[in-house]
Amino acid sequence: MEDLIAGVDEVGRGSLVGPVVAAAVMLGGVKIYGLKDSKKLSERRRCEIAQEIKNKAKSISIGVVSSKIIDKINIKRASILAMQKATSDLSYPPKKIIVDGIDTFESEYPLVSLIKADDLVPEVMAASIIAKVYRDELLKKLDKKYPEFGFSAHKGYPTKKHIEAINTYGIIKEHRKSFSPIKNINE
Repeated sequence: MEDLIAGVDEVGRGSLVGPVVAAAVMLGGVKIYGLKDSKKLSERRRCEIAQEIKNKAKSISIGVVSSKIIDKINIKRASILAMQKATSDLSYPPKKIIVDGIDTFESEYPLVSLIKADDLVPEVMAASIIAKVYRDELLKKLDKKYPEFGFSAHKGYPTKKHIEAINTYGIIKEHRKSFSPIKNINE
């Protein structure tokens, strides 16, 4: 097997609701046109590229950590746990793991954290896209359950509309109780 790099990225760190999601992607030398940091792509384009990644990548794995666990261990530790979960389920042993940002974690494989890896490393760009599309789908499902919150539009981030909905309807079990302004609201 050729030398495989696993790119890892997480999404949902700043959201007030739902899980933090990490993806690990091994492209194995496959070229995918249009790879970028997920934040630099339209939702439609992200979904198109995610499908191509799913069709062509050597391995894709997702790690999800719930809002309940985030509240227990904090968002930084939850993000790292999501990345560990994602890398532990890869189909092949990676030669190296490249993580976007500054966080690292225990791994049996060489691991490098790299700021702006989601702009520099194709595997990390792919992981960014896969994680974002996966989490967005979870928030769309949550939107169907709680349409008054508008999760499909803001994906749980602290927008004016989301804060207004919290003030009007209160908090739901999927909200992160340890995050401001949620923790300041008495149920």
